[in-house]
Amino acid sequence: MLNSSEIMAKKEKVGAVIVAAGSSRRMEGEDKIFSLVNKRTLLARTIGIFQECSVIDQIVVVLSPANIERGRRLAGRYKWSKVTEICSGGERRQDSVKNGLAFIQSCDWVVIHDGARPLISSDLIERGLEAARETGAAIAGVPVTDTIKAVDDKQIIVNTLERQFLWSIQTPQIFRFGIINEAYRENREDVTDDASLVEKMGHKVKIYPGSYDNIKVTTRGDLVLAKMLMRKLTV
Repeated sequence: MLNSSEIMAKKEKVGAVIVAAGSSRRMEGEDKIFSLVNKRTLLARTIGIFQECSVIDQIVVVLSPANIERGRRLAGRYKWSKVTEICSGGERRQDSVKNGLAFIQSCDWVVIHDGARPLISSDLIERGLEAARETGAAIAGVPVTDTIKAVDDKQIIVNTLERQFLWSIQTPQIFRFGIINEAYRENREDVTDDASLVEKMGHKVKIYPGSYDNIKVTTRGDLVLAKMLMRKLTV
């Protein structure tokens, strides 16, 4: 299995689609991706990690139509050389990813990441690429720490699930470009993550260890936690 350095040596190009086209409904009117986190917007923090990551060749950012111009100004301010396109998202997250994939140019691999996960690291991206070499698809995740129970439509417990086999899924999610492009071209069902479409095609997907710090900012409480976690990283 090739590691990230060997991927670079083989001249395999890696693109990234950063998805940030959500409506921030649970942020009480605040657009979360432009919220300040340690003096930088959440979006700038996320894109900055991909810009600095040595294995990433190209970045496509997907924003809501209302935020396109604001995103372009941000790119100009930070001079992100790897950002080749800032495009509009769609009604669903999967529509936004599909729009972003259309702008990936001649890449062997694509890394898909939620723009609202600002605690991504280069290490997490590189380890994902290494894991993806095994099956052509890999996603970050962490073992669940809570007991999970399945219930019926009346909220009556029907089963207690085996915690040792349960993982909470995150992004980044990494795929050979041909695999994920075909998955989005052939499938139109509603899904909650990119790997689900690949699974439906019969491809094996590898889970690799993510980070409990790699949270997705959805609420104001998440934003407070993200700020605390970033301060911990800078200590």
